[in-house]
Amino acid sequence: MKAGFCRLDITPPFGARLSGYFHERLADGIIDPLQAHAIAFSDGEKTAAVVSLDVIGINQDNMDIIRHRAAEKNGMDYEAVFIACTHTHTGPEINQGRLFEIDPAYNEYLFNRISDAISLAIADMKEATLETARSEAKGISFVRRFRMKDGSTKTNPGNDPEVVGPIGTPDETVQLVKVVREGAADIAIVNFQVHPDTVGGNRFCADYPGFVRRILEGALQGEKEGRGVHVVYFNGAQGDTNHINIKAARKPGLAHTEHMGRVIAGAVLSVYSYTTPIACDTVYYGQKVTNVPSNRGTPEQVAAAKELVKFHKEDPVKFGETYRGMMHATVLGEANAWIRHEFGPDAFGLYLTSVGIGDVAFVGLPGEPFTDIGRGIKNGSAFAVTIPCCCANGYQGYFPMADAYAEGGYEARSSNFKAGVAEALIETGVALTHEIKK
Repeated sequence: MKAGFCRLDITPPFGARLSGYFHERLADGIIDPLQAHAIAFSDGEKTAAVVSLDVIGINQDNMDIIRHRAAEKNGMDYEAVFIACTHTHTGPEINQGRLFEIDPAYNEYLFNRISDAISLAIADMKEATLETARSEAKGISFVRRFRMKDGSTKTNPGNDPEVVGPIGTPDETVQLVKVVREGAADIAIVNFQVHPDTVGGNRFCADYPGFVRRILEGALQGEKEGRGVHVVYFNGAQGDTNHINIKAARKPGLAHTEHMGRVIAGAVLSVYSYTTPIACDTVYYGQKVTNVPSNRGTPEQVAAAKELVKFHKEDPVKFGETYRGMMHATVLGEANAWIRHEFGPDAFGLYLTSVGIGDVAFVGLPGEPFTDIGRGIKNGSAFAVTIPCCCANGYQGYFPMADAYAEGGYEARSSNFKAGVAEALIETGVALTHEIKK
């Protein structure tokens, strides 16, 4: 097998609209550059590329443009182009029709930049083998949905005395795939799962994934006779987790972002010298579509949603006083979902995508999957090592587990889908790994 690497800067100009919140933010600085990372693999017959982007997510229509363009430019199959977003909340808005206007010129630049990164990764390919290891990053990922004393569910309730406890447990597993290349820097693929929204503000930042990359590359710069290691981060199933320990005094911010990077990097370093070789003789790829019902509101609900959105637009201060904390995002998210689906569709076709290299598989989920989706796919996969990736080859919002719809909370109320979407994704994702492995 051969493998190649490329990293390109994708930072937009100042003034770009940042994505991730329900109020407009215009970028006015840079904490660290946003980047595209591409890894190309070839078994001599088939070539595939996996890409990690420092953006919040890219919808299905735009992803199809990017993947077809990259495939045509590089002589690859469309299904062999796998693109995952880290979901940083301090990157640019890419998708028209969300809350804010996009910059078409930047989008065109970004789409071409991704194709270029894949081209350069292919040109960089060297003979390679794979090695893997697992560790844990403790105390930085927390389930953000909580049961309250009155039986209700709240997302991000803060240190509320009415909290009974979290609904579920985070997946603290760190997965490492080491691509060992002849005569070139190795590539370290790191997979963990937690929401990247630790920084806030109006400056571009890759959030904690950027710190993971820089800390590891600094620690490993003496590897391979000084050639060092290229680090690529793929975010996993993070839809119901974040970085906030509601019982701790530590405030979110840049210092905590770096702390998270150090914890994940430390977990990788604890196993870096003790990786296990794994099969890497064949490149696989494929795509399946699962159809799930959309979460459409009644005519009365849609009418009320329009009034709510009008209230928010005309008097955001009073709106914030009326709907405090996470309830602000919850009611707006639900209202916008009902408005988007006023005239359909009745169902969505969700793309499940996978690229496999030997006994390692990437599985792409086109939105924000709950933790148990990642667990379910890893447990049922046909591959020894499976890397679930959020916001991959599409972005369609939250994928809550069925129980979450009865419980309530931001994710379920704002979801584009009815209950059952998570379970359908697990079933389809597992089936896809078995199909491509055959």
